[in-house]
Amino acid sequence: MSEDWKAARQKVEDLVEESKNMPDLAETDYLEEREELTEERILEMLEERQYKELKEELENNMYPIDLADILENFDQKHLVMVFRLLAKEEAAETFTYMNSDMRELLINALTDSELEEVMEEMYLDDTVDVLEEMPANVVDRLLMATDEETRVQINQLLQYPEDSAGSVMNVDYIALRKEMTVAESILKIRQVGINKETIYTCYVTEKRKLIGQVDVKELLTTSESKTVEEIMDTNMLYAHTTDDQEDVARTITKYGLIALPIVDHEMCMVGIVTVDDAMVVLQEETTEDISIMAGVNPNEETYFGTTVLEHVKSRIPWLLFLMLSATVTQMIMNSYEAALAVMPQLAGFIPMLTGTGGNCGSQSSTLVIRGLAVGEIEFKDLFKVIWKEVRIAVCISLILSVVNGLRILLMGQGDAMMAFTIGLTMACTVVIAKVVGCTLPLLAKKVGLDPAIMATPLISTLVDISTISVYFAIVSTAFAL
Repeated sequence: MSEDWKAARQKVEDLVEESKNMPDLAETDYLEEREELTEERILEMLEERQYKELKEELENNMYPIDLADILENFDQKHLVMVFRLLAKEEAAETFTYMNSDMRELLINALTDSELEEVMEEMYLDDTVDVLEEMPANVVDRLLMATDEETRVQINQLLQYPEDSAGSVMNVDYIALRKEMTVAESILKIRQVGINKETIYTCYVTEKRKLIGQVDVKELLTTSESKTVEEIMDTNMLYAHTTDDQEDVARTITKYGLIALPIVDHEMCMVGIVTVDDAMVVLQEETTEDISIMAGVNPNEETYFGTTVLEHVKSRIPWLLFLMLSATVTQMIMNSYEAALAVMPQLAGFIPMLTGTGGNCGSQSSTLVIRGLAVGEIEFKDLFKVIWKEVRIAVCISLILSVVNGLRILLMGQGDAMMAFTIGLTMACTVVIAKVVGCTLPLLAKKVGLDPAIMATPLISTLVDISTISVYFAIVSTAFAL
Protein backbone atom coordinates (compact mmCIF):
# COMPACT_ATOMS: atom_id res chain seq x y z
CA MET A 1 0.00 0.00 0.00
CA SER A 2 1.50 3.37 -1.02
CA GLU A 3 2.22 6.16 1.45
CA ASP A 4 -0.23 8.47 -0.37
CA TRP A 5 -3.00 5.90 -0.08
CA LYS A 6 -2.26 5.41 3.64
CA ALA A 7 -2.34 9.15 4.22
CA ALA A 8 -5.62 9.54 2.34
CA ARG A 9 -7.23 6.67 4.22
CA GLN A 10 -6.08 8.10 7.56
CA LYS A 11 -7.56 11.46 6.65
CA VAL A 12 -10.92 9.86 5.84
CA GLU A 13 -10.91 7.98 9.15
CA ASP A 14 -10.13 11.20 11.01
CA LEU A 15 -13.01 12.98 9.30
CA VAL A 16 -15.37 10.14 10.18
CA GLU A 17 -14.28 10.30 13.80
CA GLU A 18 -14.83 14.03 13.89
CA SER A 19 -18.28 13.66 12.40
CA LYS A 20 -19.33 11.39 15.26
CA ASN A 21 -18.84 14.26 17.68
CA MET A 22 -20.66 16.80 15.53
CA PRO A 23 -24.41 17.36 15.81
CA ASP A 24 -26.52 16.01 13.00
CA LEU A 25 -27.53 19.21 11.21
CA ALA A 26 -30.34 17.58 9.30
CA GLU A 27 -31.74 16.11 12.48
CA THR A 28 -31.32 19.41 14.33
CA ASP A 29 -33.11 21.32 11.60
CA TYR A 30 -35.88 18.76 11.58
CA LEU A 31 -36.37 18.96 15.33
CA GLU A 32 -36.49 22.74 15.18
CA GLU A 33 -38.98 22.56 12.33
CA ARG A 34 -41.18 20.18 14.34
CA GLU A 35 -41.46 22.56 17.30
CA GLU A 36 -44.77 22.01 19.02
CA LEU A 37 -47.57 24.29 17.93
CA THR A 38 -49.78 24.74 20.98
CA GLU A 39 -53.19 26.31 21.48
CA GLU A 40 -51.61 29.30 23.24
CA ARG A 41 -49.10 29.86 20.47
CA ILE A 42 -51.76 29.74 17.74
CA LEU A 43 -53.92 32.26 19.59
CA GLU A 44 -50.91 34.50 20.18
CA MET A 45 -50.00 34.46 16.47
CA LEU A 46 -53.60 35.27 15.56
CA GLU A 47 -53.69 38.22 17.96
CA GLU A 48 -50.40 39.52 16.53
CA ARG A 49 -51.72 39.05 12.98
CA GLN A 50 -48.86 36.72 12.04
CA TYR A 51 -51.08 34.99 9.49
CA LYS A 52 -48.35 34.12 6.98
CA GLU A 53 -46.11 32.60 9.65
CA LEU A 54 -49.04 30.70 11.19
CA LYS A 55 -50.08 29.35 7.79
CA GLU A 56 -46.56 27.98 7.25
CA GLU A 57 -46.48 26.52 10.75
CA LEU A 58 -49.82 24.79 10.25
CA GLU A 59 -48.69 23.30 6.93
CA ASN A 60 -45.29 22.11 8.21
CA ASN A 61 -45.71 21.39 11.91
CA MET A 62 -49.24 20.15 12.46
CA TYR A 63 -51.15 16.98 11.62
CA PRO A 64 -54.87 17.48 10.88
CA ILE A 65 -56.00 15.17 13.69
CA ASP A 66 -53.86 17.07 16.24
CA LEU A 67 -55.13 20.41 14.95
CA ALA A 68 -58.73 19.23 15.32
CA ASP A 69 -58.04 18.40 18.98
CA ILE A 70 -56.53 21.85 19.61
CA LEU A 71 -59.39 23.69 17.88
CA GLU A 72 -61.98 22.11 20.19
CA ASN A 73 -61.39 24.90 22.71
CA PHE A 74 -61.51 27.77 20.19
CA ASP A 75 -64.47 30.11 19.83
CA GLN A 76 -66.13 30.48 16.43
CA LYS A 77 -64.11 33.55 15.45
CA HIS A 78 -60.68 31.98 16.01
CA LEU A 79 -61.85 28.60 14.71
CA VAL A 80 -62.85 30.11 11.37
CA MET A 81 -59.68 32.20 11.16
CA VAL A 82 -57.45 29.16 11.57
CA PHE A 83 -59.55 27.04 9.23
CA ARG A 84 -59.29 29.62 6.44
CA LEU A 85 -55.49 29.57 6.69
CA LEU A 86 -55.38 25.85 5.82
CA ALA A 87 -54.87 24.50 2.31
CA LYS A 88 -57.93 22.78 0.83
CA GLU A 89 -56.65 19.24 1.42
CA GLU A 90 -55.63 19.91 5.03
CA ALA A 91 -58.86 21.79 5.70
CA ALA A 92 -60.98 18.88 4.47
CA GLU A 93 -59.03 16.32 6.48
CA THR A 94 -59.15 18.46 9.64
CA PHE A 95 -62.89 18.89 9.15
CA THR A 96 -63.42 15.10 9.17
CA TYR A 97 -61.70 14.81 12.57
CA MET A 98 -63.80 17.53 14.24
CA ASN A 99 -66.73 16.79 16.50
CA SER A 100 -70.27 17.61 15.38
CA ASP A 101 -70.48 20.90 17.32
CA MET A 102 -67.30 22.25 15.72
CA ARG A 103 -68.47 21.22 12.28
CA GLU A 104 -71.79 22.97 12.74
CA LEU A 105 -70.04 26.17 13.85
CA LEU A 106 -67.85 26.10 10.77
CA ILE A 107 -70.65 25.30 8.35
CA ASN A 108 -72.66 28.26 9.63
CA ALA A 109 -69.64 30.57 9.30
CA LEU A 110 -68.21 29.51 5.93
CA THR A 111 -69.40 30.89 2.63
CA ASP A 112 -71.00 28.61 0.05
CA SER A 113 -67.85 28.63 -2.09
CA GLU A 114 -65.63 27.76 0.88
CA LEU A 115 -67.97 24.98 1.90
CA GLU A 116 -68.01 23.63 -1.64
CA GLU A 117 -64.19 23.46 -1.69
CA VAL A 118 -64.15 21.48 1.55
CA MET A 119 -66.81 19.05 0.34
CA GLU A 120 -64.94 18.46 -2.92
CA GLU A 121 -61.80 17.39 -1.03
CA MET A 122 -63.57 15.01 1.38
CA TYR A 123 -63.95 11.33 0.66
CA LEU A 124 -67.52 10.17 0.24
CA ASP A 125 -67.65 7.96 3.33
CA ASP A 126 -66.43 10.86 5.49
CA THR A 127 -69.07 13.10 3.94
CA VAL A 128 -71.79 10.59 4.82
CA ASP A 129 -70.52 10.37 8.41
CA VAL A 130 -70.73 14.16 8.70
CA LEU A 131 -74.26 14.29 7.26
CA GLU A 132 -75.53 11.63 9.67
CA GLU A 133 -74.57 13.81 12.65
CA MET A 134 -75.90 17.15 11.38
CA PRO A 135 -79.37 18.69 11.82
CA ALA A 136 -81.67 18.72 8.79
CA ASN A 137 -81.10 22.39 7.92
CA VAL A 138 -77.31 21.92 7.96
CA VAL A 139 -77.59 18.75 5.86
CA ASP A 140 -79.55 20.67 3.21
CA ARG A 141 -76.80 23.29 3.00
CA LEU A 142 -74.08 20.66 2.75
CA LEU A 143 -75.91 18.82 -0.02
CA MET A 144 -76.30 22.07 -1.93
CA ALA A 145 -72.50 22.41 -1.85
CA THR A 146 -72.05 19.09 -3.72
CA ASP A 147 -72.58 18.27 -7.38
CA GLU A 148 -75.51 16.14 -8.57
CA GLU A 149 -73.46 12.95 -9.06
CA THR A 150 -72.09 13.16 -5.52
CA ARG A 151 -75.56 13.75 -4.10
CA VAL A 152 -76.82 10.60 -5.81
CA GLN A 153 -73.94 8.57 -4.30
CA ILE A 154 -74.54 10.08 -0.86
CA ASN A 155 -78.25 9.22 -0.95
CA GLN A 156 -77.39 5.67 -1.98
CA LEU A 157 -75.01 5.23 0.96
CA LEU A 158 -77.52 6.72 3.39
CA GLN A 159 -80.07 4.06 2.38
CA TYR A 160 -77.96 1.17 3.68
CA PRO A 161 -78.88 -0.17 7.14
CA GLU A 162 -77.06 1.34 10.07
CA ASP A 163 -74.00 -0.69 11.16
CA SER A 164 -73.88 -2.46 7.77
CA ALA A 165 -70.85 -2.66 5.49
CA GLY A 166 -72.65 -0.45 2.96
CA SER A 167 -73.01 2.36 5.49
CA VAL A 168 -69.23 2.65 6.05
CA MET A 169 -67.86 1.77 2.62
CA ASN A 170 -66.20 4.19 0.21
CA VAL A 171 -67.10 4.22 -3.49
CA ASP A 172 -63.75 5.75 -4.49
CA TYR A 173 -61.70 2.77 -5.68
CA ILE A 174 -59.70 1.91 -8.81
CA ALA A 175 -61.35 -0.54 -11.19
CA LEU A 176 -59.39 -2.23 -14.00
CA ARG A 177 -60.45 -4.41 -16.92
CA LYS A 178 -58.91 -7.84 -17.39
CA GLU A 179 -57.79 -7.10 -20.96
CA MET A 180 -55.79 -4.03 -19.94
CA THR A 181 -52.01 -4.30 -20.01
CA VAL A 182 -49.83 -3.54 -17.01
CA ALA A 183 -48.66 -0.32 -18.71
CA GLU A 184 -52.27 0.81 -19.29
CA SER A 185 -53.16 -0.01 -15.70
CA ILE A 186 -50.28 2.03 -14.29
CA LEU A 187 -51.25 4.94 -16.54
CA LYS A 188 -54.83 4.80 -15.25
CA ILE A 189 -53.64 4.76 -11.64
CA ARG A 190 -51.59 7.88 -12.33
CA GLN A 191 -54.58 9.61 -13.89
CA VAL A 192 -57.27 8.84 -11.31
CA GLY A 193 -55.37 7.67 -8.23
CA ILE A 194 -55.18 11.11 -6.63
CA ASN A 195 -58.93 11.09 -6.01
CA LYS A 196 -59.20 7.54 -4.72
CA GLU A 197 -59.23 6.32 -1.12
CA THR A 198 -56.43 3.84 -1.79
CA ILE A 199 -54.37 2.78 -4.80
CA TYR A 200 -52.47 -0.13 -3.25
CA THR A 201 -55.09 -2.66 -4.26
CA CYS A 202 -56.95 -2.37 -7.59
CA TYR A 203 -60.06 -4.36 -8.44
CA VAL A 204 -60.80 -6.11 -11.72
CA THR A 205 -64.40 -5.89 -12.87
CA GLU A 206 -66.34 -7.11 -15.87
CA LYS A 207 -69.70 -5.42 -16.42
CA ARG A 208 -69.33 -4.16 -12.83
CA LYS A 209 -69.01 -7.71 -11.47
CA LEU A 210 -65.96 -8.33 -9.29
CA ILE A 211 -63.74 -11.00 -10.88
CA GLY A 212 -60.33 -10.36 -9.33
CA GLN A 213 -57.87 -8.01 -7.71
CA VAL A 214 -54.25 -6.98 -8.25
CA ASP A 215 -51.78 -5.15 -6.02
CA VAL A 216 -49.80 -2.16 -7.23
CA LYS A 217 -46.65 -4.03 -6.17
CA GLU A 218 -47.53 -6.73 -8.69
CA LEU A 219 -48.08 -4.14 -11.41
CA LEU A 220 -44.78 -2.39 -10.76
CA THR A 221 -42.72 -5.59 -10.72
CA THR A 222 -44.29 -7.27 -13.77
CA SER A 223 -43.60 -6.88 -17.46
CA GLU A 224 -45.60 -3.99 -18.92
CA SER A 225 -46.80 -6.13 -21.82
CA LYS A 226 -48.65 -8.61 -19.59
CA THR A 227 -52.40 -8.29 -19.19
CA VAL A 228 -54.21 -7.81 -15.91
CA GLU A 229 -55.92 -11.18 -16.40
CA GLU A 230 -52.53 -12.92 -16.29
CA ILE A 231 -51.51 -11.51 -12.94
CA MET A 232 -54.79 -10.88 -11.09
CA ASP A 233 -55.79 -12.88 -8.01
CA THR A 234 -59.22 -14.50 -8.32
CA ASN A 235 -59.14 -16.09 -4.86
CA MET A 236 -60.08 -12.99 -2.91
CA LEU A 237 -62.05 -11.99 0.14
CA TYR A 238 -65.12 -9.78 -0.13
CA ALA A 239 -68.22 -8.82 1.82
CA HIS A 240 -71.80 -7.88 0.98
CA THR A 241 -73.35 -4.48 1.55
CA THR A 242 -75.72 -5.88 4.21
CA ASP A 243 -73.00 -7.66 6.23
CA ASP A 244 -72.39 -6.38 9.74
CA GLN A 245 -69.69 -3.71 9.76
CA GLU A 246 -68.03 -5.32 12.79
CA ASP A 247 -67.65 -8.61 10.92
CA VAL A 248 -66.11 -6.73 7.99
CA ALA A 249 -63.68 -4.95 10.32
CA ARG A 250 -62.69 -8.27 11.90
CA THR A 251 -62.02 -9.76 8.46
CA ILE A 252 -59.75 -6.85 7.55
CA THR A 253 -57.90 -7.21 10.85
CA LYS A 254 -57.62 -10.99 10.68
CA TYR A 255 -56.17 -11.13 7.18
CA GLY A 256 -54.15 -7.91 7.40
CA LEU A 257 -55.93 -6.26 4.47
CA ILE A 258 -55.58 -2.67 3.36
CA ALA A 259 -59.13 -2.73 1.98
CA LEU A 260 -61.98 -5.20 1.52
CA PRO A 261 -64.20 -5.05 -1.59
CA ILE A 262 -67.95 -4.75 -1.01
CA VAL A 263 -70.43 -6.27 -3.46
CA ASP A 264 -74.21 -6.29 -3.78
CA HIS A 265 -76.44 -9.35 -4.07
CA GLU A 266 -75.56 -9.65 -7.77
CA MET A 267 -71.81 -9.67 -7.06
CA CYS A 268 -71.46 -6.22 -8.62
CA MET A 269 -68.78 -4.20 -6.88
CA VAL A 270 -70.08 -1.07 -5.19
CA GLY A 271 -67.27 0.04 -2.88
CA ILE A 272 -64.51 -0.79 -0.43
CA VAL A 273 -64.00 -0.65 3.33
CA THR A 274 -60.48 0.47 4.15
CA VAL A 275 -58.37 -0.42 7.17
CA ASP A 276 -58.75 3.05 8.72
CA ASP A 277 -62.53 2.69 8.55
CA ALA A 278 -62.23 -0.76 10.12
CA MET A 279 -60.22 0.69 13.01
CA VAL A 280 -62.92 3.29 13.63
CA VAL A 281 -65.63 0.60 13.59
CA LEU A 282 -63.74 -1.60 16.06
CA GLN A 283 -63.10 1.39 18.32
CA GLU A 284 -66.80 2.31 18.32
CA GLU A 285 -67.86 -1.29 18.96
CA THR A 286 -65.35 -1.63 21.81
CA THR A 287 -66.55 1.65 23.34
CA GLU A 288 -70.13 0.42 23.10
CA ASP A 289 -69.27 -2.92 24.74
CA ILE A 290 -67.37 -1.23 27.57
CA SER A 291 -70.32 1.10 28.20
CA ILE A 292 -72.81 -1.75 28.30
CA MET A 293 -70.53 -3.85 30.53
CA ALA A 294 -70.44 -0.93 32.97
CA GLY A 295 -74.23 -0.62 32.91
CA VAL A 296 -74.25 2.58 30.85
CA ASN A 297 -76.22 3.10 27.65
CA PRO A 298 -73.78 3.76 24.75
CA ASN A 299 -73.24 7.39 23.74
CA GLU A 300 -71.34 8.54 20.66
CA GLU A 301 -70.41 11.91 22.20
CA THR A 302 -67.24 12.46 24.23
CA TYR A 303 -67.32 12.52 28.04
CA PHE A 304 -67.11 16.32 28.26
CA GLY A 305 -69.29 16.72 25.19
CA THR A 306 -72.16 14.96 26.95
CA THR A 307 -74.37 17.03 29.25
CA VAL A 308 -75.04 16.07 32.88
CA LEU A 309 -78.65 15.24 32.03
CA GLU A 310 -77.58 12.94 29.19
CA HIS A 311 -75.13 11.18 31.52
CA VAL A 312 -77.93 10.65 34.03
CA LYS A 313 -80.28 9.30 31.35
CA SER A 314 -77.64 6.84 30.10
CA ARG A 315 -76.81 5.51 33.56
CA ILE A 316 -80.07 5.46 35.47
CA PRO A 317 -81.91 2.59 33.66
CA TRP A 318 -79.41 -0.10 34.65
CA LEU A 319 -79.04 1.31 38.18
CA LEU A 320 -82.81 1.21 38.67
CA PHE A 321 -83.00 -2.34 37.34
CA LEU A 322 -80.17 -3.57 39.54
CA MET A 323 -81.49 -1.80 42.61
CA LEU A 324 -84.94 -3.32 42.19
CA SER A 325 -83.51 -6.77 41.41
CA ALA A 326 -81.70 -6.65 44.75
CA THR A 327 -85.17 -6.99 46.30
CA VAL A 328 -84.91 -10.73 45.63
CA THR A 329 -81.76 -10.91 47.75
CA GLN A 330 -83.47 -8.99 50.51
CA MET A 331 -86.47 -11.36 50.44
CA ILE A 332 -84.20 -14.41 50.76
CA MET A 333 -82.40 -12.87 53.74
CA ASN A 334 -85.71 -11.96 55.37
CA SER A 335 -86.78 -15.59 55.18
CA TYR A 336 -83.74 -16.53 57.29
CA GLU A 337 -84.23 -13.92 59.99
CA ALA A 338 -84.54 -16.63 62.62
CA ALA A 339 -81.18 -18.11 61.67
CA LEU A 340 -79.52 -14.70 61.77
CA ALA A 341 -81.07 -14.03 65.19
CA VAL A 342 -79.54 -17.25 66.56
CA MET A 343 -76.14 -16.73 64.88
CA PRO A 344 -75.68 -13.00 64.10
CA GLN A 345 -72.07 -13.60 62.98
CA LEU A 346 -73.42 -15.26 59.83
CA ALA A 347 -74.29 -11.83 58.41
CA GLY A 348 -70.67 -10.75 58.57
CA PHE A 349 -69.60 -13.28 55.93
CA ILE A 350 -72.23 -12.27 53.34
CA PRO A 351 -70.35 -9.29 51.77
CA MET A 352 -67.18 -11.37 51.39
CA LEU A 353 -69.04 -14.26 49.73
CA THR A 354 -71.09 -12.11 47.35
CA GLY A 355 -68.09 -9.94 46.47
CA THR A 356 -65.94 -12.98 45.67
CA GLY A 357 -68.72 -14.53 43.61
CA GLY A 358 -69.28 -11.32 41.64
CA ASN A 359 -65.58 -10.96 40.90
CA CYS A 360 -65.29 -14.56 39.71
CA GLY A 361 -68.32 -14.18 37.45
CA SER A 362 -66.96 -10.93 36.01
CA GLN A 363 -63.62 -12.58 35.21
CA SER A 364 -65.28 -15.36 33.23
CA SER A 365 -67.76 -13.10 31.43
CA THR A 366 -65.04 -10.63 30.44
CA LEU A 367 -62.87 -13.36 28.90
CA VAL A 368 -65.81 -14.95 27.08
CA ILE A 369 -67.05 -11.59 25.75
CA ARG A 370 -63.54 -10.84 24.52
CA GLY A 371 -63.37 -14.28 22.88
CA LEU A 372 -66.70 -13.66 21.15
CA ALA A 373 -65.54 -10.23 19.97
CA VAL A 374 -62.39 -11.55 18.28
CA GLY A 375 -64.01 -14.73 16.98
CA GLU A 376 -62.12 -17.16 19.24
CA ILE A 377 -65.31 -18.50 20.87
CA GLU A 378 -68.65 -19.44 19.28
CA PHE A 379 -71.92 -20.74 20.72
CA LYS A 380 -71.05 -24.27 19.63
CA ASP A 381 -68.19 -24.10 22.16
CA LEU A 382 -70.65 -23.64 25.05
CA PHE A 383 -70.05 -26.97 26.80
CA LYS A 384 -66.32 -26.85 26.12
CA VAL A 385 -66.18 -23.41 27.77
CA ILE A 386 -68.31 -24.56 30.74
CA TRP A 387 -66.11 -27.62 31.28
CA LYS A 388 -62.98 -25.48 31.25
CA GLU A 389 -64.45 -22.89 33.62
CA VAL A 390 -65.62 -25.61 36.01
CA ARG A 391 -62.08 -27.01 36.24
CA ILE A 392 -60.73 -23.50 36.78
CA ALA A 393 -63.40 -22.86 39.41
CA VAL A 394 -62.51 -26.04 41.34
CA CYS A 395 -58.86 -25.04 41.57
CA ILE A 396 -59.66 -21.45 42.53
CA SER A 397 -62.32 -22.45 45.07
CA LEU A 398 -59.94 -24.86 46.83
CA ILE A 399 -57.32 -22.14 47.23
CA LEU A 400 -59.82 -19.49 48.37
CA SER A 401 -61.60 -21.88 50.75
CA VAL A 402 -58.39 -23.01 52.46
CA VAL A 403 -57.06 -19.47 52.82
CA ASN A 404 -60.40 -18.17 54.10
CA GLY A 405 -60.81 -21.08 56.52
CA LEU A 406 -57.38 -20.40 58.03
CA ARG A 407 -58.27 -16.70 58.26
CA ILE A 408 -61.44 -17.49 60.21
CA LEU A 409 -59.58 -19.73 62.65
CA LEU A 410 -56.62 -17.39 63.16
CA MET A 411 -58.79 -14.30 63.64
CA GLY A 412 -61.13 -16.15 66.02
CA GLN A 413 -64.22 -15.54 63.90
CA GLY A 414 -65.47 -19.09 64.35
CA ASP A 415 -64.61 -22.71 65.02
CA ALA A 416 -63.56 -25.43 62.58
CA MET A 417 -67.22 -26.14 61.69
CA MET A 418 -67.78 -22.49 60.78
CA ALA A 419 -64.59 -22.43 58.73
CA PHE A 420 -65.68 -25.58 56.87
CA THR A 421 -69.18 -24.21 56.25
CA ILE A 422 -67.92 -20.90 54.88
CA GLY A 423 -65.31 -22.75 52.81
CA LEU A 424 -67.94 -25.04 51.30
CA THR A 425 -70.17 -22.04 50.51
CA MET A 426 -67.18 -20.30 48.94
CA ALA A 427 -66.48 -23.30 46.72
CA CYS A 428 -70.10 -23.53 45.56
CA THR A 429 -70.24 -19.77 44.97
CA VAL A 430 -67.12 -19.76 42.80
CA VAL A 431 -68.32 -22.67 40.66
CA ILE A 432 -71.78 -21.13 40.18
CA ALA A 433 -70.30 -17.71 39.39
CA LYS A 434 -67.87 -19.12 36.81
CA VAL A 435 -70.59 -21.13 35.07
CA VAL A 436 -73.04 -18.20 35.05
CA GLY A 437 -70.33 -15.80 33.89
CA CYS A 438 -69.32 -17.89 30.89
CA THR A 439 -72.80 -19.09 29.92
CA LEU A 440 -74.85 -15.87 29.82
CA PRO A 441 -72.76 -14.05 27.16
CA LEU A 442 -72.90 -17.11 24.89
CA LEU A 443 -76.68 -17.40 25.32
CA ALA A 444 -77.06 -13.68 24.62
CA LYS A 445 -75.07 -14.05 21.41
CA LYS A 446 -77.22 -17.00 20.37
CA VAL A 447 -80.50 -15.10 20.72
CA GLY A 448 -79.14 -12.04 18.95
CA LEU A 449 -78.39 -9.80 21.94
CA ASP A 450 -75.13 -7.99 22.62
CA PRO A 451 -73.05 -10.30 24.87
CA ALA A 452 -71.82 -7.25 26.77
CA ILE A 453 -75.34 -6.92 28.23
CA MET A 454 -74.60 -10.04 30.27
CA ALA A 455 -71.64 -8.41 31.93
CA THR A 456 -70.62 -7.27 35.39
CA PRO A 457 -73.81 -5.61 36.75
CA LEU A 458 -76.28 -8.32 35.72
CA ILE A 459 -73.99 -11.25 36.51
CA SER A 460 -73.17 -9.78 39.93
CA THR A 461 -76.87 -9.54 40.74
CA LEU A 462 -77.58 -13.13 39.67
CA VAL A 463 -74.54 -14.42 41.55
CA ASP A 464 -75.60 -12.52 44.67
CA ILE A 465 -78.99 -14.23 44.62
CA SER A 466 -77.39 -17.65 44.07
CA THR A 467 -74.78 -17.07 46.78
CA ILE A 468 -77.29 -16.02 49.44
CA SER A 469 -79.52 -19.00 48.63
CA VAL A 470 -76.66 -21.52 48.79
CA TYR A 471 -75.14 -19.90 51.89
CA PHE A 472 -78.25 -20.09 54.03
CA ALA A 473 -79.12 -23.55 52.74
CA ILE A 474 -75.69 -24.84 53.83
CA VAL A 475 -75.54 -23.09 57.22
CA SER A 476 -79.12 -24.09 58.00
CA THR A 477 -78.26 -27.72 57.39
CA ALA A 478 -74.85 -27.56 59.13
CA PHE A 479 -76.09 -25.84 62.28
CA ALA A 480 -79.69 -27.19 62.25
CA LEU A 481 -81.14 -23.68 62.18
